[in-house]
Amino acid sequence: MITEKNKILAQWVMDLALKNGCQSAKVVLYANSNASFELRDAKMDRLQQASENGLNMSLYVDGRYGTYSTNRLEKKELEGFIKTAIESTRYLAPDESRVLPDPSRYYKGGKPDLKLFDSEFYAINPDRKVELAREAAEEVLGKDSRIISVDSSYSDGESSSYCLTSNGFSGESKTSWFSTSASVSVKGEGDARPSSGWYESRLFYGQLPKEGIGTKAFERVLRKLGQKKVQSGKYTMVVDPMNSGRLLGPMLSALYGSSLQQKNSFLLNKLDTQVASEKMILTDEPHLVGANGARYFDNEGVATERRAVFDRGVLKTYFIDTYYSKKMGVAPTISSPSLLILKPGDKDAAGLVADVQKGIFITGFNGGNCNSSTGDFSYGIEGFLIENGKLTQPINEMNITGNMVTLWKSLVAVGNDPRPSSSWQIPSLTFEGVDFSGL
Repeated sequence: MITEKNKILAQWVMDLALKNGCQSAKVVLYANSNASFELRDAKMDRLQQASENGLNMSLYVDGRYGTYSTNRLEKKELEGFIKTAIESTRYLAPDESRVLPDPSRYYKGGKPDLKLFDSEFYAINPDRKVELAREAAEEVLGKDSRIISVDSSYSDGESSSYCLTSNGFSGESKTSWFSTSASVSVKGEGDARPSSGWYESRLFYGQLPKEGIGTKAFERVLRKLGQKKVQSGKYTMVVDPMNSGRLLGPMLSALYGSSLQQKNSFLLNKLDTQVASEKMILTDEPHLVGANGARYFDNEGVATERRAVFDRGVLKTYFIDTYYSKKMGVAPTISSPSLLILKPGDKDAAGLVADVQKGIFITGFNGGNCNSSTGDFSYGIEGFLIENGKLTQPINEMNITGNMVTLWKSLVAVGNDPRPSSSWQIPSLTFEGVDFSGL
């Protein structure tokens, strides 16, 4: 937790840095803690508890820039650390693009609490945490002779930070999280030992589902029994909400200033160009109260705002921070998105599957990569064959290949079932004509 004493210390660090040769500086104090209780077959297997407090400094000295961190927060030690950091920065190469943001872009405060921290965090009995993990396992244990093992866990954590810049920004953030998970391994055919899991995560303990995690994990692993390859070809592809974000990742990575400046982006010079299907309506919604990822300012202190990323498939923004805006000679936007929401449709994954005559339903990706310069990709997948709107043969050891822009232009349906705990609210997705290689 960041206290008033911490904030006074941050100001003292700032003043000392400026007094000893910095033209400008940023100081970030942070405090994190987490705990996890891991069980094997409903018996305690591992307990972890950790806490961390530290300080990060960004120093701007004579046209040079350096970043430094320490967890030694006594003034006597910090004084020597700061002076040494300043002297070290003077040995670095000049970089005129390294400057703090224009103060007019900073978040000025005054908006309502985003409600990201559970005030009951410190009051939850550790015995109840262990019991939640045990209950998840006991939903499954003894229910089927094919079960080999059941791993379950409960985890929670808190994170807080305080940021101060020499040109007028100060801001504080604090969040909590809670999670329960289960993983089940069973005997399959021959030497096969398939496993699968399920988890639930929320910012507030009271919103965390307290049952069904183990049952869901068991259901998912049973669906894997008898997996095999099917015929290669072009299929309609439905991706479940646990995995749909994997396909969005390369599209977002291509929008960052670092990729654009290095010409390592397949979406370079594509602003205001149609690069995806009209079903692709993706918006950054940073101010949704109680939602994971919500924030009023980014890691530079720049105020966040609602921002269209893709509007009916048309690319509307890049993520360009102060540094890359200077390097590229373009206007800055924001360093990174906050809470991404893909406009939902009116069906869940089962509804999307029911609309497909011949296709493949993806429930997992197994390795693979995407070329950041071209957008060409290849991913290993597992899931189910879809025949006449129904899931039939479980499949694995198959690959999908293609190009990200071509893939997203083939998006024909968006579900209504995003994971509620994710900062990427990406539901089930249906793509047409995807190349699968198998038999």
